[in-house]
Amino acid sequence: MARFWPRFISACRKRYGSVFTMRIATMGTLVYLDDPEEIKKVFAGSPSVYHAGEANMMLGGLLGNSSVLVIDDDVHRERRRQMLPAFHRDAVARQTTLMAEIAAANIAKWPIDTEFAVAPRMSEITLEVILRTVIGASDPSRLAALRDVMPKLLNVTPWASLAIAKPSLQRLGPWRALRRNMDEADRLLYAEIADRRADPELGSRTDALAKLVRAGDEDGGTMTDKELRDQLITLLVAGHDTTATGLSWALERLTRHPDLLRKAVRAAEASAAGDPTGDEFLDAVAKETLRIRPVVFDVGRILKEPVELAGYRLPAGIMVAPGIGLVHSSSVQYRDPDRFDPDRMVGGTPGPTVWLPFGGGNRRCLGATFAMVEMRVVLREVLRRVELCTTTAAAERQKVKHVILIPHRGARIRVRAARDVSAAAAVASNAPSCMHSS
Repeated sequence: MARFWPRFISACRKRYGSVFTMRIATMGTLVYLDDPEEIKKVFAGSPSVYHAGEANMMLGGLLGNSSVLVIDDDVHRERRRQMLPAFHRDAVARQTTLMAEIAAANIAKWPIDTEFAVAPRMSEITLEVILRTVIGASDPSRLAALRDVMPKLLNVTPWASLAIAKPSLQRLGPWRALRRNMDEADRLLYAEIADRRADPELGSRTDALAKLVRAGDEDGGTMTDKELRDQLITLLVAGHDTTATGLSWALERLTRHPDLLRKAVRAAEASAAGDPTGDEFLDAVAKETLRIRPVVFDVGRILKEPVELAGYRLPAGIMVAPGIGLVHSSSVQYRDPDRFDPDRMVGGTPGPTVWLPFGGGNRRCLGATFAMVEMRVVLREVLRRVELCTTTAAAERQKVKHVILIPHRGARIRVRAARDVSAAAAVASNAPSCMHSS
């Protein structure tokens, strides 16, 4: 399971049906679900019965014990209420210009006529977007230090991840480097928090950190520095690699479908010209990518009381796991589910228990709107600024990286030429024509 997660779970469904039990030494008992009606019961169920924070507790050693991902009940409800305004659609819309500038600067450095893995480039873009728009970092030396240390935390080895699940190991030699990186990240984030608290223009700032500093709870209190730090590291970890991976899969899919790539290029030009139909198709590409290549394969809830699900009475203490990847690959829910078809997403989004890349219910990803807008903006900038070669190479496999599924070769692409964006509209109908099969 650790190595072949999607394939193994899909094989279990084929053998045992739409609900099955797994017993894993390090995690206990899991019951997988792929029926949207049963998943709806989980997402709509009482947060006091279905504990997501407890299911995520293995991340507490990195995210901190007040992270919105690892808390439950009223504490989670209040923390989520404080954080939501920073990711409201209007707040996200104000950041799109900066997202586009960050993407354009990175794309300008991509090699021409040389195959390369685009996943690391996407990680650079999404990290910079979070540092600049969410944290609001602007001090050059601190930005440089954050750019250096954050990938080290996000790309820890399975060996190092043991010390995230069991923080006491961080005192020992093999894991001291992880502890040093965490300490450096904390130093930089606490410096940002101090700067924001002291900023006389705090009230007019648009970054998420400023909004979190200003946010009050129901009793009028604000978050402590430690609580702010935990939310920032959570946003960096949960909102950086995931979006970068979604973008990488989008290019991996498009370069294997010439007609769709041509259509996406035209949509990018339309989007840049202010035509909402361009935005709609780019959004559809992002949605279909997240359907056919979900970044996260499932979500978990620890039961605090016995419940009835899928015709079974499940005891307290086990984990129920709505299978995102199982639903997305189901022929009951999607016609020809193995076909990459963005048009199926044009005109609307399937129901929240049929298309669920961001989870659901009261634990649906806070940054879902931010991630979807970022995917659209970055895709638009890529497609209008470079001519991508198509390929006949086999699809890249899903590779397990901690809790996400990445392209196993890093989503390798080839750029034929940089495009003159000022003249791109005149040639938008030209097809990217070079083919390669490496």
